[in-house]
Parts: sequence; structure tokens; C-alpha cells
Amino acid sequence: MGLMPVSFMVWLRVVPILLLIVANTLMHALPLLAMALFKAILPFERARRACNPVLTGFAENWIAVNSAMIDGFTRTRFDVSGDATLQRDGHYLVLANHQSGVDILVLQKVFNRRIPFLRFFLKRQLFWVPVLGLCWWALDFPFMGRYSHRQVAKHPELGKRDMEATRRACEKFRAVPVAIMNFVEGTRITPEKQAAQLSPYRHLLKPKSGGVAFVIDAMGDSLHAILDVTIAYPGGRPSILDLIAGRIPEVRVAIRERPIPDALAGGNYQEDRAFRARFQQWMNGVWEEKDDEIARLLS
Repeated sequence: MGLMPVSFMVWLRVVPILLLIVANTLMHALPLLAMALFKAILPFERARRACNPVLTGFAENWIAVNSAMIDGFTRTRFDVSGDATLQRDGHYLVLANHQSGVDILVLQKVFNRRIPFLRFFLKRQLFWVPVLGLCWWALDFPFMGRYSHRQVAKHPELGKRDMEATRRACEKFRAVPVAIMNFVEGTRITPEKQAAQLSPYRHLLKPKSGGVAFVIDAMGDSLHAILDVTIAYPGGRPSILDLIAGRIPEVRVAIRERPIPDALAGGNYQEDRAFRARFQQWMNGVWEEKDDEIARLLS
């Protein structure tokens, strides 16, 4: 259940903070885009690669200022626990449950400059988001069609298009430290979505294994671990506006480092039914543990 509507007095607090967020975004986005343009016109691949740390540096500074504003303007407590050994030069697949747009800010705050810059698979339509769409493109965020099962059933080439986009992105990521983020449920959880899919979990939607399998297959042995992240909001499922308004008392995050099972590497998820069944069984087991972890974090 979400939090209560925001009052007029709270809006008086929220609007100046929103303006600071916009100013921070523009302050970092404009030089980032200028560097991306400079990178695009360079004639040598080696020179273009040398621009990447500068681009990610702008993005990490932007996140750091946003995180500082969360600390400075809200009373939200972040309780982070886990057994993961985090490395700035690692190659991670990050899996998390998805409840709110706040999840992304939480992940960025928890992991910024502790692991490589987080990259998400984005819907292709998000490229047209003003300013941010170009920044995501400049930072090599992969853009996907995100077609429904019904669309893929009618037009199988759409599914192959997304798979090929995944492979191209992962081939690029193999050569650099990277943290690839995947919200395995594919969408934010709501009671209506839980009921519609008859989810067997108390706090989760059913996991979608295909994207995880494609990344593991495409990245090969360059991935050295999975970071399994569980996010819980004891005060209720919030919005970004709730965060800015200082109405989220606490965020609890549990991080678990998982090895990639040998039996799940190198399989053909799309065509090998037996492998697909094994992969889904493993993913369902991870999700059962995550459901119990959320219950523990909320208790």
C-alpha cells in the first residue's frame, strides 16, 4: 500500500528540492553530452575508449550529489546489510525486486563508486526522455523493445531483435568493468498485478528468467558474480515524491553475492527446453529466498 497524498505545505518544501535536482541534472548532463559528442567524432577506437571513464565520472558525480541531497533534505535511514565483497573493477549482474521508482535511487546510492557504474536495460521509448535519454545513450545503456509475449508470438523476429540487442550490449561490456542491472519481475509490483498472474509469492511478482539467462550467456566467463539485492520499505511502498518530501522513514537493503552456477553457463535458454526448465527452477528458488528475505526485512 502506498503512502498518503502530499499536502500543500509539503509542496512548498518539495518544489525547491525539485529545482535543485533539475539544476544538478543539467550541470552534469551538459558536459557529459559534450564529451559524448567529442567521443563520437574521434577516429580511433582506443581514443574513444579513453573517453569512457570521463563519461562515467560525470554520471557518478551526478549520483553522488543526488545522494547527498537525499541525506541532507530527508530523514530517511538506509539500513544496508549483506555478505558481498564489492569491487570497483568487477563484472556484476545485479538482480533486484521492483516496487517503486525509488528503487533506482536506492540502488545508485548504495552502489555508487563501490562497484562499476550501474547500467540498465531500458525501454526504447525512454530514449526520447528530455536530456536523460541522450545521457543514457551516451553512457551505453542498452535500449530494448520490451515486447509482450503476445507480440513475440505473432512476430518472432521481435524477440530475436531484443536478444541481438542484448548480445551487442554485452559484447561491449565484456572489455570494461560493468554492473548490469536487471529488475527480474519486469515491472513494478502492485496488488492487481500479483492477482492477475496468480503470483505464489507474498511480496513479489513471478520472475522473468529470459533476460537473466541471455546476459549470463552473452557475458560468458567475464561475469564473476551475481549481486542479489532485496529492497524493503517498512513504511509502505513509496513514490519518488514521497522521498523528496521526507516521508520515507527507512529503507532496508540486503545484498547477497551469488556465484553463477556452472550448470547455468553456456546453455541455450531459447531452444533447449531442459536447460530452460533448470534455469527457471534456479530462478524460482532465488525468488523464494527473496520473498522470505523481504518478510524478514519488514518484520
